[in-house]
Amino acid sequence: MRWTSFAAIATALSNPALAQGTPVPSGDTPPPAATEVAPTATTPARQVYTPADFARYAPVNAYDMLIQVPGFQIRDSEELRGLGQATGNVLFNGKRPSNKADDMYTQLSRIPGGNVERIEIVDGATLDIPGLSGQVANIVYRADGISGQFSWKPQFRPHYTDPLFTRADVSVRGRSGEIEYEASLNNDDSARSGAGGPTLIYDGAGNIIERRKDIWHTHFDTPKLSGRITWDPAGDTVANLGGHYQRKYDRYYEDGVRTGPGLPDRIRTVREKADSWNYEIGGDYQFGLGPGKLKLIGLRRFSHEPYSQEIVTTPDGGIATGDRFMQTGDLGETIGRGEYQWKMFGGDWQLSGEAAFNTLDNVASLAVLGPSGDFVDIPFEGGTGGVSEDRYEGLLSFGRKLTDKLNFQIIAGAEHSTITQTGVNGLTRSFFRPKGSISLAWAPSADFDISVKLRRRVLQLSFYDFLARAFLNDGNQNASNNDLRPQQDWTYEGEINKKLGPWGSTKLIFIYRDVEDRVDVIPIGETGEAVGNIAKAKAGAIDWTSTINLDPAGLKGVRLNTRLLLQKSSLRDPFTGEKRQWSGFTDTVVELGLRHDIPASDWAWGGDLEYSHYQPNYRRNQTDKVWEGPIWASLFVENKDVFGLTVRAQISNMVNARSKRDRIVYTGVRGGSPVSFIEQRDRLIGPIFVFSVRGTF
Repeated sequence: MRWTSFAAIATALSNPALAQGTPVPSGDTPPPAATEVAPTATTPARQVYTPADFARYAPVNAYDMLIQVPGFQIRDSEELRGLGQATGNVLFNGKRPSNKADDMYTQLSRIPGGNVERIEIVDGATLDIPGLSGQVANIVYRADGISGQFSWKPQFRPHYTDPLFTRADVSVRGRSGEIEYEASLNNDDSARSGAGGPTLIYDGAGNIIERRKDIWHTHFDTPKLSGRITWDPAGDTVANLGGHYQRKYDRYYEDGVRTGPGLPDRIRTVREKADSWNYEIGGDYQFGLGPGKLKLIGLRRFSHEPYSQEIVTTPDGGIATGDRFMQTGDLGETIGRGEYQWKMFGGDWQLSGEAAFNTLDNVASLAVLGPSGDFVDIPFEGGTGGVSEDRYEGLLSFGRKLTDKLNFQIIAGAEHSTITQTGVNGLTRSFFRPKGSISLAWAPSADFDISVKLRRRVLQLSFYDFLARAFLNDGNQNASNNDLRPQQDWTYEGEINKKLGPWGSTKLIFIYRDVEDRVDVIPIGETGEAVGNIAKAKAGAIDWTSTINLDPAGLKGVRLNTRLLLQKSSLRDPFTGEKRQWSGFTDTVVELGLRHDIPASDWAWGGDLEYSHYQPNYRRNQTDKVWEGPIWASLFVENKDVFGLTVRAQISNMVNARSKRDRIVYTGVRGGSPVSFIEQRDRLIGPIFVFSVRGTF
């Protein structure tokens, strides 16, 4: 009933605009329909969408178009080591992005819709870019003049938080002769979050021993100034130079009252500050050389990351006590990479080499609040030190058609790395690891395709995990661990795509990982713990997504998006020896989205439902599950032509998703010791009101 009423209101509101003689309403245009392009001797089969295919949604930029491609789901590049082979599923003018700081949303949203010529959907294994498999989107675009776009997305919550006015972005793109340029200022990641409510603490017998009422909120802004210049003369030569500078303003405030039998009432405050800055500069230069093309890539990143956390507890009529943890980390990464591509034996070859140098210099301290009201430093072993890694990688790839419907790609190589730690128990270690993949793509018909892939991955470590860290809010601490190693795995992937004609499309993805050196919390000494490695682990997933257009059923303009993600993991707990799932692992996600572009109008409305389920985190003496939910629901109404702007109003958290915590702390090793206390949190988040205005200039 609520959905129907919302549609009726939007339809009624659209009538005055129609009476005034506006252009053909966007709601009367058909849903996106691809043009099938058959393979040739030099190009693979592909589906092609033009900007006209997305007129129903009045897109402002390339991101607005790509998210409406039936069955396509944007996948960001994985956080692997260095630049490496391509892992995302979006290309830009046939090239993979050569930066690391921007996600796909950011890069796509900088391309004005008027610059997009077409979007091609193709199987990655049929391309000459090693590492790709499954559906890949190639955004073909060109800026002929100067154009820009902007958005502003304020947010309001009735409980605990300040209003958010700073979420916005603006970008400009243009061309002058052979030079294309872009500049942007982006603060889309800004947030004002918060929650408040009770927490109950029980003893091992189930008796309430403490009641807490806490309220927290955050101020988070990340303004980023970015720019890029591309030189694209005739021929094979292309050069790019780009970079960004970003400030992060990150504050956390928590105020609470704690009461309990036999204890004075206490006021407790938590203050965290993580203001930081970072930059990235990188470029690439591609030119013809001999029978092929050589591409040279260089990148430099640096981040200055101070952090402090102070917790002060003041009993009624007593003296305040407290703790403070502080650290300042300087993270740097320098990458040089070369790729040479050529054709031979009926296929595409690439020889690549990469050198990457990563560093962390960190200074950390721990202090207690003295009777005078000042913090006094105390010894904190293992928190200060440095970590560096010098890594060299070489890979050779080959891909070609086996038949008109079957393609394969193989990559083989290895990396050598040296990890050096300074500070307490400094250590230098060297590793040699094979890497590579093999993939097959089969497309027996224009509406059905299957791809499979086997690859060997080596993941990137967080250098902070080598060093000691205190988590004052939970009373936990990680020791330093100089033996930490990167996680490696054999990953088996499969993807099945089926087009359903005018009804839409559906996709199934299967993933299985056989993991070595899984990174988790492990025992250190008799009573300590640290981030370390678990020798063997495994995980599997089924991810089913569908886009269903209901126009053929007579419901013009109605589209459903669905997703079902089921995941299972396993490892042997390093503390108890029992098998369990991975810490903090998401095992279930269910998503349902509805959008109705109302015929004879520029109005649209819709909503989303999402359910997620998570595994707890595990430490030596506790299990801890922090989550929000169980169900998130939202409803929106949108007008796609308010004086040329797209305006949307949205209500999120309509079914009262809560901020919850279930924590069990033991007196000793988890599972083999009595329960010390149980913590159960249930905090109100409340509804979230979001307004957005987007346009071009």
